Amino acid sequence: MCLCYVGAVCFLCCGSMSVYAAGDPLSVVNNLSTFIFSLIRAIGLILLGFGVVQVGLSLKSHDPSQRANGFLTLAGGIIITFAKEILDLIMG
Repeated sequence: MCLCYVGAVCFLCCGSMSVYAAGDPLSVVNNLSTFIFSLIRAIGLILLGFGVVQVGLSLKSHDPSQRANGFLTLAGGIIITFAKEILDLIMG
């Protein structure tokens, strides 16, 4: 086990090479921003679905506190899902 670790460390140290960026660095930042906002959108959609399920279960069980939590989760999911559009609207 230790021999494998030593071999991996030697390979990473001795086998390294320089990597140079090609193209426009601003496009790399824009791609990263797009990726992060797509992850945020996915989390918002998950919260949106969970909020819909919570509201549906609260209507079935007639539980007002669960209904309030469901609507808050639903509203939070909508805000998180459309965070990029909201920020673009604020920034102009």
